[in-house]
Amino acid sequence: MSKFLKGTMILMVATFITKILGFVNRIVIARFIGEEGVGLYMMAFPTFILVLTMTQLGLPVAISKNVAEAEARGDTKKIKKILAVSLTTTLSLSVILTPTLFILAPYLAKTLFTDPRTYYPLVAITPVIPIIAISSVIRGYFQGKQNMKPAAISQILEQVVRITFIAVLTKTFLPYGVEYAAAAAMVATIIGEVIALIYLFTMFKIKKKFRVRRNFFKAIHSGKETLNDLMRIALPTTGSRMIGSLSWFFEPIVVAHSLAIAGVAATMATKQYGMLTGYALPVLFLPSFITISLSTSLVPAISEANSSKNFRLVEHRVQEALRFCLVSGGLAVIVLYLYAEPLMQVMYGSTKGAPFIQLMAPFFLFYYYQGPLQAVLQALDLANAALINSLIGAIVKIVLIFFLASLPTFGIYGAALGIVAGILLVTLLHLATVMKKIAITIYIRDYLKFLLIVVITMFISHYGIHHFLKDQMIIVQLLIGIFITSFLYLAGSFLFGLLTKKDLAKIPFIKKFF
Repeated sequence: MSKFLKGTMILMVATFITKILGFVNRIVIARFIGEEGVGLYMMAFPTFILVLTMTQLGLPVAISKNVAEAEARGDTKKIKKILAVSLTTTLSLSVILTPTLFILAPYLAKTLFTDPRTYYPLVAITPVIPIIAISSVIRGYFQGKQNMKPAAISQILEQVVRITFIAVLTKTFLPYGVEYAAAAAMVATIIGEVIALIYLFTMFKIKKKFRVRRNFFKAIHSGKETLNDLMRIALPTTGSRMIGSLSWFFEPIVVAHSLAIAGVAATMATKQYGMLTGYALPVLFLPSFITISLSTSLVPAISEANSSKNFRLVEHRVQEALRFCLVSGGLAVIVLYLYAEPLMQVMYGSTKGAPFIQLMAPFFLFYYYQGPLQAVLQALDLANAALINSLIGAIVKIVLIFFLASLPTFGIYGAALGIVAGILLVTLLHLATVMKKIAITIYIRDYLKFLLIVVITMFISHYGIHHFLKDQMIIVQLLIGIFITSFLYLAGSFLFGLLTKKDLAKIPFIKKFF
């Protein structure tokens, strides 16, 4: 198995486990602090992501790409310079931005979010910024070497520790108020990231074949060319992520003010935003563990093939990734749409987020394509194009959210429609940009087969739910229904040739049967 496929499979398994653990995390938070607490948590979280994006400066992707290229040349000295320059840059930025967030927290909470209680989770999360800054550099190094195990294991460790402390801390601080419980959930994140960093640093010390501390400042001093190489990828990449982070930062602000125009009180707006972003969106994002894994593996894999002028391999890997996105994303859309209510009931003890899932699920097929397409653009030195595409999508999303959510007819559903419109637009722009750079054949026949499989699977599954499973316990209905739906979909995919035995032969533990 190639490094690309092996790394993708390792990340896929780890990201799936992480996503499941993240779900447990969300369930614990929702069960303990409810819609209002989740709303406070989710209103503060985009601000943290924005500051983190500014701290990382797009360096993880740039490190991965540059380390992969240096590794292909056997240039250890270059790798050392990359690490020295990256660590210095991210730590310097974190030292500036951490106290800045702490100082601005009261203004953000009271004026922009219109709910002063968001101050507590905002302040609670600030100490984690320098910790993640260091972790991201080490992760970028391992990804550049196409060694995905350390990053994968660290993600799982972080989630396990976080869940443990969320369960303890939220229960401890809830008697003092829902805002303190939301802040406690943020503190649990810090503890999880500390443990992940300790593991990553230990593995880095074991695996590296050179000493970073030796001539560290000399490497920084002579690293101007290395910094330029990193910034050439990092700045457009961070620009693209900055647009996404700014968009997410403004999202709760725009939603809060739009709902106020529509006549919704601030407390109710917080609850509704919590249902959308804390209940429904995590379920919709869950299947992206496959595309996240592909995205992480695609950057060094395509960079390596492109630097070797092996354009046939570049096109092959892109096609392989897009096919995986279509097959996995299609199953996700069907399951989410059909089983939205039982999923919500089993996980959160409430079906309030189900209408959002059914409204947004069909459009999320485009989201599952978006990450791999952006990774391809970054690997092909088209990060500037990804930046422009993201900017257009972010502007459209925010404008639509403000326009639709301020109308009483739409309310919070207007925010949901704005989010999916932004996703749809950015994905189509990314695809158009990739097709300009490399010759990719779009197999229309495969997409027609895909639509036929989806229609047949949904029809049979819907009939089965209402005639054979309607009297079953909800957990039984959910498990049996998902199993039957998955079986029908995968069987159809094999029958029509969207999946082959060759695909299964690439998966660890299954390949031995083929």
